Amino acid sequence: MKFTTLGLDEQLIEAIGYMGFENATPIQAQSIPEILKGKDIIGCAQTGTGKTAAFVLPILHKIAQKPTDKINTLIIVPTRELAVQIEQQIQGLSYFISVSSKAIYGGGDGKDWSEQKEALVTGTNVIVATPGKLLSHLKMGYTDFSSLEHLILDEADRMLDMGFVDDLKMIFKNLPSKRQNLMFSATMAKEIRNFARTLLKDPVEINLALSKPAEGVKQSVYLCFDEQKNALIKSMLAERQDYKRIIIFSSTKEKVGTIVKYLKQNNFKASGISSNLEQDEREEVLRGFKSGRISLLVATDVMSRGIDIKEINMVINYDVPRDAEDYVHRVGRTARANTKGEAVSLINPKDMPKLSKIQDLIGSEIPVSKLPEALGEGPEWREKPKSKPKKKYKKKWNNKKSKSGGPKKGGDPKKGKGPKPKSSGDKKTPNKPNNNSQTK
Repeated sequence: MKFTTLGLDEQLIEAIGYMGFENATPIQAQSIPEILKGKDIIGCAQTGTGKTAAFVLPILHKIAQKPTDKINTLIIVPTRELAVQIEQQIQGLSYFISVSSKAIYGGGDGKDWSEQKEALVTGTNVIVATPGKLLSHLKMGYTDFSSLEHLILDEADRMLDMGFVDDLKMIFKNLPSKRQNLMFSATMAKEIRNFARTLLKDPVEINLALSKPAEGVKQSVYLCFDEQKNALIKSMLAERQDYKRIIIFSSTKEKVGTIVKYLKQNNFKASGISSNLEQDEREEVLRGFKSGRISLLVATDVMSRGIDIKEINMVINYDVPRDAEDYVHRVGRTARANTKGEAVSLINPKDMPKLSKIQDLIGSEIPVSKLPEALGEGPEWREKPKSKPKKKYKKKWNNKKSKSGGPKKGGDPKKGKGPKPKSSGDKKTPNKPNNNSQTK
């Protein structure tokens, strides 16, 4: 579907054309008409499907049709990187229309706070904010959201994972009850749906099936122990010195620092991105990675959400993601726009069940590569252990009574045969089944 058929402002169409876009993605084609109608939306679409433009374009259209000098839209996101990325996209799409925007996030200095305060006080049209920093400004009492018409939650699954639920509820108390609510998430777990029910009113649900990894992605796994991982990465990188950009995903920010230190000690140009860095340091790392000055970027899933770079040659899963869907999101960062790419996962014994879930999700087995001989033997593949079958018991008791009034034990109840009941002085048999229970 072409953007020209969606009823958007002509100046927005012109900006889209300058950015090189002509056809809407599925999430854009389905979301934009419903948002223009004023419907609440709950949208499930993975990273890289164009969901930012899916909610930004109709909001910019509405402001262009009805200009205002007050805060019109609040977009809440989990990370500073994503806030910056969305605000930059707003600036690009609103080039030909009069719409103001500002990203509100932590990690800056007093000057940043003053600029953010001014944006909130003067009525910037679109505010893109992380929950914690926005709440800090709200507590100061100078933010006026009385004219707010749109609330958007992007990457809602990550915000719940990061424990922002209480912060979000506090923010909602400061917003007008009459507003349009849009919620987008890469995954749609039960927790997300429950949260959506408390926020959205009669929402339109848009669920795009999780895309399988692109055909251009060469997937493989290594079965290895944790102590073999660093040396294995060193071996892989030595064989791929022509790769310009590689992302290594780790499970924690502590591991990010450890991996980066190891790579630098072995003469690799690597940098990490985590909350341990100041905001200007993190932005410098991203600029270096985009320009190619930094070829190796080590990041967690949360930090990686703001990384929008198309030419990534390889993704290495140092740690297997918690959810199988996250594997697809990670792998989707390489082999974009019909290019080629690699995705390698390092699987230790405890992560083997996770690999089984990933293979079930993508509908295929991922080839296992052999470890370099210098690293020795790795662990053997173990399928997820089957649950132990319930112990079967022979039926020892029935519900019929003997002539003496006690239950018959053994024998044929129809013939009345079997041993007589024990006297009260006899020892009790331990763990004897209750005569009213049905045992197998």
